[in-house]
Amino acid sequence: MVKKPLRIVWDKKALKELEAILEYISKESKSGARIVKTAILETIKSLKKQPYIFNADALKDNNDNNYRAFIVYSYRISYKVTAEEVIILRVRHTSREPLPH
Repeated sequence: MVKKPLRIVWDKKALKELEAILEYISKESKSGARIVKTAILETIKSLKKQPYIFNADALKDNNDNNYRAFIVYSYRISYKVTAEEVIILRVRHTSREPLPH
């Protein structure tokens, strides 16, 4: 039986973080911002069918393995997998101090 693809849901803070990152990059290179945006969004899109493809988020306290993270172009994207959706929680540059969660 084929499993139904999960829905992608963005936390408002994560969406604002992505927008700020893309705005910052576009000041130097509009095409660079498009490349980063496409890479991040395409990777997130793949989570609909394979939400556990990336490792458990090592920065998450008491992680039940439903909190995951991946890196694209030095941007770390954290997300949570539920029965029906993938929730994008954070988008941060890897050079920034990690936030506990």
